[in-house]
Amino acid sequence: MNPMAATHTKKPPAPTLVLLVRHGKTPSTGTVLPGRAPGLHLSDVGRGQAEVAAQRIAELGRPPVAVYASPLERTRETAQPIARALGLRVRTSKGLLECDFGSWTGKKLDRLRKLPEWSQVQHSPSTFRFPGGESFSEMASRSWQTVVDLAGVHPGETIVAVSHADPIKAILSNAAGAPLDLFQRLSVSPCSVSALLVGPHGPHVLAVSSTASLQELSPS
Repeated sequence: MNPMAATHTKKPPAPTLVLLVRHGKTPSTGTVLPGRAPGLHLSDVGRGQAEVAAQRIAELGRPPVAVYASPLERTRETAQPIARALGLRVRTSKGLLECDFGSWTGKKLDRLRKLPEWSQVQHSPSTFRFPGGESFSEMASRSWQTVVDLAGVHPGETIVAVSHADPIKAILSNAAGAPLDLFQRLSVSPCSVSALLVGPHGPHVLAVSSTASLQELSPS
């Protein structure tokens, strides 16, 4: 081996900017636990929120190259104006799905809050599994791995992932290094944008539940 030969080290991939968008308002937002029940569409307010989110994202100096959404109607309807503003198509990703709430799906939140299990949902969610459905831990693991996988497909680029409140909160908690039992302390508003960098040196949270300009995320 020639001691004078240059040593080349492989450069690690650049981090991916992931924009996590919660779907817009539906007629039952805040009153019902819809889960994965089909047929729930955006309300007029929600459609307006999606158009505003699309405009904000389109103004980024680092425009997204892909738009992903969970398969449910309300997320795809939120993603459509975003994709249209960027000249892209909406790609579905099952990993971005809402938590499977099992037999709680479609129940009114006022009734669920009276159940003894509600305290466990709020204060120790890592120990809770929805009857006949998914556990919070499974949801958190599944949604985080989805973000990592999507970021790996688009190194150094910007992508949009339209999902639901609980998966987004779990993703942000994981990225920040917070235990799942504290993820209920986060709030993610309808059609808000949360942002994180996902790269070889770990994730970095840039914004949580932003409904204002995203220009601060543009490269300086």
